[in-house]
Amino acid sequence: MRSQYDVVIVGGGGQGLATAYYLARNHGITNVAVLEKGWLGGGNSGRNTAVIRSNYLRDQSIKFFEHSLRLYEGLSRELNFNIMFSQRSQVDVIMTYPRLREYTRRGYAMGLHGADYKVLSAAEVRRRIPAMAKLSACRLPILGGTVQERAGIARHDAIVWGYARQADARGVHLHQNTEVVGFRRGANGQITGVETNRGDIATTKVGLAVAGNTTTLAEMVGLRLPLQTHNLQAYVSEPVKPVIDVVVNCPDLGVYLSHSAKGELVIGGAIDPQQSYRQGGKFHVFEDSVSALLELFPTFRRLKLLRQWAGALESAYDASPIVSNTPVAGLYVSCGWWGGFKGIPAGGTTFAHTLANGAPHPLNAPFWLDRFDRLGFLLESGTTTAR
Repeated sequence: MRSQYDVVIVGGGGQGLATAYYLARNHGITNVAVLEKGWLGGGNSGRNTAVIRSNYLRDQSIKFFEHSLRLYEGLSRELNFNIMFSQRSQVDVIMTYPRLREYTRRGYAMGLHGADYKVLSAAEVRRRIPAMAKLSACRLPILGGTVQERAGIARHDAIVWGYARQADARGVHLHQNTEVVGFRRGANGQITGVETNRGDIATTKVGLAVAGNTTTLAEMVGLRLPLQTHNLQAYVSEPVKPVIDVVVNCPDLGVYLSHSAKGELVIGGAIDPQQSYRQGGKFHVFEDSVSALLELFPTFRRLKLLRQWAGALESAYDASPIVSNTPVAGLYVSCGWWGGFKGIPAGGTTFAHTLANGAPHPLNAPFWLDRFDRLGFLLESGTTTAR
């Protein structure tokens, strides 16, 4: 580990590694260190359900996540590493008229930007998901659905290691088991370095990409951010033959699932209602998710669950990310993603631009931190099952 770097990125997950890669590739900045307190991809990048989509409502969000989806479509070639991106589509199963109106409106908004999203009839939902229960047997009637054909899933480990290998090849230093314990500051409060369990590093630019723990690190310099952290659980079943070839999301019941390449059903639900940094499960949240799953797919009662995990999910107050500088000179943040896996390529591209130039990229300018001072909220409620 060198004693000085031009840029230090804290967090060795997808967002941090992508930022390091794009700093080197797009801006020629290679004297960069990525500091990870555990192992690469051992945080939220390895604790998610790996869904990639761009079905948002606000213009700024659609542009950002549609750009990210397009980058994902060429990422295997870009990184020379198979990320196992399967564009199998995401089907939203709609059970209430307010939700149907909301998702129809979202489809119109996305159409203005050339993004694919359309409304499905109940019969078409059934055709696309034949394993689902009879539509008349559900507690709530299935009124129809929506679909984004280009949505899908990718292998989260492949994303992490693809970016890590290419960043390393361009001279970026990747330091695992290196925890940041403090910051060094100059006479005017600006960042002059970081303190780690392996020694101090001098730098004038620090980027935080530590999903779930941003508030903890920001408080070390007296900075309070408009973020909340909640526990989010996911589960996988024992492997079975393919029964679902799309990503299924039911926002009215609060459950979503897909079939992994290994044959496991990957299942997610709502967040824990209380704020917490824990990474464990709560039984009543698990029970709600499984009950919702079995309402849609009663035949899955015979499946055994193989394992469960959880991550510390971080959300800004308006459910949109923050990719920005901060009032502390030299400190930058990429946070509040509410599940940042789908935004890794665009997040890395725009955060790298911000670190290199000290100014926002056109795509992340709407996600600047000062929007909370001027009430410029980008409210994206309803973009996940938990909202």
